[in-house]
Amino acid sequence: MEKCFAEGAASVKLGALSKTEEEWFLEFTKNAGLSSIFEHQRLPVFFSPHVTEDVNAFKARLRADARGRFLNRELSKLLTSDELKYMWTLLQDYHTPPPVHSCGDSENLYINYRNFVKVKQKLSDKYEMFVKPSVFLQLQDNGKNKGYLSIDTLFNYLMKKIWVDQTRNTLSQYDLTGLGHLTETDFEAYILDLIPSLTQLKKLEKTFYAFYSCMAVRKFFFYLDPLRTGKIRIVDILSCGFLDDLLELREETWCKESQKKNWFSVPSALRIYSMYLELDKDQNGLLSREELASYKSGSLTSAFLDRVFQVAFTFDGQMDYKGYLNFVLATENRQEPAALRYLFKFLDIKDQGYLDSFTINYFSRAVADRLPPPQLADSDQQPSSVSLDDIKDEIFDMIKPKHPERITLKDIVHSGMGRTLINILIDVNGFWSYEFRETIAANRFNDANDNE
Repeated sequence: MEKCFAEGAASVKLGALSKTEEEWFLEFTKNAGLSSIFEHQRLPVFFSPHVTEDVNAFKARLRADARGRFLNRELSKLLTSDELKYMWTLLQDYHTPPPVHSCGDSENLYINYRNFVKVKQKLSDKYEMFVKPSVFLQLQDNGKNKGYLSIDTLFNYLMKKIWVDQTRNTLSQYDLTGLGHLTETDFEAYILDLIPSLTQLKKLEKTFYAFYSCMAVRKFFFYLDPLRTGKIRIVDILSCGFLDDLLELREETWCKESQKKNWFSVPSALRIYSMYLELDKDQNGLLSREELASYKSGSLTSAFLDRVFQVAFTFDGQMDYKGYLNFVLATENRQEPAALRYLFKFLDIKDQGYLDSFTINYFSRAVADRLPPPQLADSDQQPSSVSLDDIKDEIFDMIKPKHPERITLKDIVHSGMGRTLINILIDVNGFWSYEFRETIAANRFNDANDNE
């Protein structure tokens, strides 16, 4: 064995022992003919900074002009109202009675594929994207009239498609970078330009425009920008459905019930802004911890409010209007994943990514401390005491987390019980409604019987 080691050591050149790992690597790549790949001059460009007027005014203006021409060219490809009327006339002229007429569907016209092709032949190339075979296959009746396409279905598809393309084009004009996303400033400019075209906002005072645009933009960014990057994709704006709610304000008539449910309506905007003014006791434009404590009639616990001002972005320990809007969106939509993500960071007092027994007891105790003492409680409406251990066990049974002692945000969202969990941990009224739900239900049943 020793003789083998001696022979091996003798065969090793002394110069080789002095080479570093990098030198060995370079020698290997050179011998293998791969050295050109690792030359600095041949490295690909991974990032190209956006050209601004500060860097190169000529390039920036050329880019903006080119984008403007491109968007105008794309806009010219959309069908006009006269072109849509012409297509509608052709579809009616070539309609084909379906083999089966369902009850109440006598006025709905159909067309088969043969006549669909005839209509296509009479249309110009501008209609090409709307009369493809794939469009017919996707929209055809899948029931008894398979192979026939409802003209109304086709036309609704055309109108929706044109609206999406037109809106994408309009939003892209506010995308100053041309990268397919809008910043808050970009989107606020779009909302401000849109306000005069919304019938329901005609009575809105111009002094309120800035607050309204801030409120409208905040909903989009709260749901579509969970990582708070300060920008949202135009594709996400078009697909989320919020823009449909906003454009409902173009309707001449609108019932009060729909106005209350729509975040973008004037009554909703005034309600939220009035609440902010009422909370701002010192009228400095910001909300302190003490002022926010009056929110929702003071039902939120001190433990939760302390966490809000510890974690949320504030100005010298006070919340601005944008922060207040985030807070309102989260507390009024507690079942939504975006709201649960926002509230979860306040509940996670240990910053460990999950809620444990200590955390649940911490917030439950803060709620229980706000309940009336047992001796003052009405024995017909409230039990003698609240067991925090029982509440904790019920929460774990309700959420059913993957880990028996840890509740993650993912567990809460998948359980579908996020609203109930938040109500129990941060809201006195919510805790009361859950803890004494059987008693409340029994009282309502008794009251209903008495009225009969």
